[in-house]
Amino acid sequence: MTEPPRPDLLHSHGILQFFAYEHFPPETHEVGRMFGELAQWIESSIPSNMQKWAALEKLLESKDCAVRALLFRRE
Repeated sequence: MTEPPRPDLLHSHGILQFFAYEHFPPETHEVGRMFGELAQWIESSIPSNMQKWAALEKLLESKDCAVRALLFRRE
């Protein structure tokens, strides 16, 4: 049986840094802003637990995919 995660590792503030978008190309800022706002809403509105952490991780994956989709170039 695995140990439960330490409470300090469950805190979601650490993941919020990865929703910054100002350093991305300008054409991706709107998408980055929307995902960042949703991440902030989740952080402030959802109780802290494993499901909140999973939601933020999956949202981060989705944001990364959306940004890559905007930057995709067919060769």
